[in-house]
Amino acid sequence: MANGKFVGYIRVSTAKQGASGLGLEAQRKAINDYLNGGSWELIAEYVEVESGKLNERQELQKAFKHCQVTGATLVIAKLDRLSRDSHFIGSVMKSGIEFVACDMPAANKFTIHILAAVAEHEREMISQRTKAALQAAKARGKTLGNPGNLNQHAAAMGRVLGVQARQGKANDFAGSLSPIIQDYTNQGMSLNQMARELNNRGILTARGKQGSWTPTAVKNAMARLPQAI
Repeated sequence: MANGKFVGYIRVSTAKQGASGLGLEAQRKAINDYLNGGSWELIAEYVEVESGKLNERQELQKAFKHCQVTGATLVIAKLDRLSRDSHFIGSVMKSGIEFVACDMPAANKFTIHILAAVAEHEREMISQRTKAALQAAKARGKTLGNPGNLNQHAAAMGRVLGVQARQGKANDFAGSLSPIIQDYTNQGMSLNQMARELNNRGILTARGKQGSWTPTAVKNAMARLPQAI
């Protein structure tokens, strides 16, 4: 049965987990279940989104200081939430800060040292497996990196090519109208008169529409001619 003052520390490894709460609530529940009953007070809770490889974590240091100035016990859901580094866990025990892991509340210092060494070995094995998988993928010719960035680049290139294609089509269309517009210009027609004549002759616009010529559309077509009229 828990007694005294406690400072809770909860950690997840990724921003995605932190934003979604995935893992945070499970750790919080484990702490609350451990503290259920008895005469206790949870005086603070520190939440961190950071890799367990880093020992100089800002929120963890705050939790340590809080425990030191209040004499509270640090409470964590699992030992690996504190660290996977056996040397670091050993230094915490030597610092005089009391802590308890809810998944093994009765563990003594000897047991904690062994479990910390196991956690550290597991971290190293995960790192080795990840490196091996990346090297194997690279050997197969797979492009490494963030697929989201690659997709964004492809989409951007697609948009650029699309714009270039539309511009080329518009230029070709304007070129086909060059003799007609040149004739209207020689007659001294205004943009309004040109638009009306094009509509009367049933000439389609660049978008393939009939009867949709406007003075602005005529002006745009004239601007796309090889030598502006």
